[in-house]
Amino acid sequence: MQLTMLKCKLHQACVTHTELDYEGSCAIDADLMDAAGLVEYEQIQVYNLRNGERFTTYAIRGEAGSRMISMNGAAAHKANAGDRVIICAYAQVDADALAEFSPRLVYCDGDNRITGTRRNIPLQVA
Repeated sequence: MQLTMLKCKLHQACVTHTELDYEGSCAIDADLMDAAGLVEYEQIQVYNLRNGERFTTYAIRGEAGSRMISMNGAAAHKANAGDRVIICAYAQVDADALAEFSPRLVYCDGDNRITGTRRNIPLQVA
């Protein structure tokens, strides 16, 4: 059996700009992509913390060191510059491999600087 598991996420990244007429859907700083393990043209889910929009698109590499998160094309209608977003990718994992599996979690500040990384999400308590 295969399960769909969280592969990686950029947590609370900040949208830097939108480009309605630009080809490609979400340009992400190459350094952020590498830190998370995102691959160019990989399908991603974007969760907008400001307006609740949740949408599917794909990642393209942005200039390394630019700290850009640019929503392009149709995705430009789903977010505005300054919105905080969670960008996730998922992978199919064999149930037998789950013991060795963990996602790559990258935490960002409002300027898209990496503030930390983890391999698991802390236990939520009541």
